[in-house]
Amino acid sequence: MSASAVDRYAVLGNPIAHSKSPAIHSAFAAQTGQRLSYERIEVPLDAFAARVGELIAAGYLGFNVTVPFKEQAFALAQRRTPRAQAAGAVNTLMPTSDGLLGDNTDGAGLVADLQRLGVQLAGARVLLLGAGGASRGVILPLREAGVARIAICNRTADKAQALAIEFGIAVQAAESTDTPYDVVINATSAGLAGALPPLPTGAVAVHTLAYDMLYGAQPTAFMQHCSGLGARVADGLGMLVGQAAESFALWRGVRPDAEPVLAQLRAAMKD
Repeated sequence: MSASAVDRYAVLGNPIAHSKSPAIHSAFAAQTGQRLSYERIEVPLDAFAARVGELIAAGYLGFNVTVPFKEQAFALAQRRTPRAQAAGAVNTLMPTSDGLLGDNTDGAGLVADLQRLGVQLAGARVLLLGAGGASRGVILPLREAGVARIAICNRTADKAQALAIEFGIAVQAAESTDTPYDVVINATSAGLAGALPPLPTGAVAVHTLAYDMLYGAQPTAFMQHCSGLGARVADGLGMLVGQAAESFALWRGVRPDAEPVLAQLRAAMKD
């Protein structure tokens, strides 16, 4: 079989050199016996739609999309899944006979990782820190998982209010709360600068899972802070692998096991 017969996929972004997606999808392919290639492609900031068209013409069968192109991918998609529509952003594209399909697998990846961590989402109370795209992308999947309450806390109160009205969820005051949450999710980028997101006093207790969408070799500032309050903590590496597994299942019709791939990534980060 010639090399050209291998099914081709890629992750599109700018910058893109840091992406772990090729390692993840290569591991999924080996695990499931799928013959494919997966690469990083840096796309010029002003040429996303044109580049996607060129790659489809060249035979690529699917793409993951990362910053700063998720909104452009949403606009480019001719069909969108309900979760992509709710998120207002697309991280997975697949050419089909009915046009370019756009999906957003971030929320499904988060839900899968929370379940892996033993969180009982049915009936849970969840607090989202941040009112940007990362929060928007996970509200519908969390709701579909059966959570009893979703609240938004954001430094800019009017952004939290707007998102709450759009999705019919609650706003949590940034100062304090009398009732701790079962899950508190940091969907802000504050940790990139070593800062803490807005976290109401009383939101975290010993039964809380404090989950940071960011990940790294060391615990984030948010994780360290919540651990000091007695909470269980986790980072977003499992969400990254989970959303990739969801994309892989969409493209290939087979669902990989995220657990061993997550363990491989975790071990590699510690080396």
